[in-house]
Amino acid sequence: MGGSGQGGEGRGGRLPRPGSGLGNAAAGGRAASTAAPLRCRAGPRAPVAGGSISILGSDDATTCHIVVLRHTGNGATCLTHCDGTDTKAEVPLIMSAIKSFSDHTECGRLEVHLVGGFSDDRQLSQKLTHQLLSEFDKQDDDIHLVTLCVTELNDREENENHFPIIYGIAVNIKTAEIYRASFQDHGPEEQLRAARALAGGPNLSTSPLAEPPHFVEHIRSTLMFLKRFPSPANILFPGNKALLYKKNEDGLWEKISPGN
Repeated sequence: MGGSGQGGEGRGGRLPRPGSGLGNAAAGGRAASTAAPLRCRAGPRAPVAGGSISILGSDDATTCHIVVLRHTGNGATCLTHCDGTDTKAEVPLIMSAIKSFSDHTECGRLEVHLVGGFSDDRQLSQKLTHQLLSEFDKQDDDIHLVTLCVTELNDREENENHFPIIYGIAVNIKTAEIYRASFQDHGPEEQLRAARALAGGPNLSTSPLAEPPHFVEHIRSTLMFLKRFPSPANILFPGNKALLYKKNEDGLWEKISPGN
């Protein structure tokens, strides 16, 4: 893995002017909401090299890390929200997704940005940081680490409790600009997707004290959804058919398959 990064920007990195992005991480706080980007919660977002999508992003990362891998030649970009469940498998998937859009003969290089985590008591953030750096280092391709704003570099202390400085980021795939962000629009069927994630494991949070203010309400609404639809497969997926969505000309999600 080539290059280096520290505290938000590494050599060769391009970040927004101070006060508008990751460069002002030490100031704490969160960014204002951006315009309805997509959010990836589990596994890599399919890489994007152009088209109607211009922003990829994720938020609500406490011990989790947000990874952006980009090919500077063709602009193919992949963003994923990693929780440490299977980092060894996730990194090769991210690499494969980007390389499927990349011609090894074209100019450009692979650049990676890592943001997230904090100095949590259980050291889950530190473990995930080491896992990600190790797995990227094992890849055969040269990967340039441009941004490293993780764990103790993304930590603030308040009343003897530790919190992340940056909970979320977005990347403009057309300009390569990366900036801190939070999102109001989390995509279609948010409660259904949240219920699936919640039902998949016993833990509600790896770091309850560091969760953003809306976390409790989010969990409450998800539990109410599960109470309302105890068997969602029978009610929400008529005929066992998938729920399909597409983006319309206004950039909004539109259902194109049957369902309640």
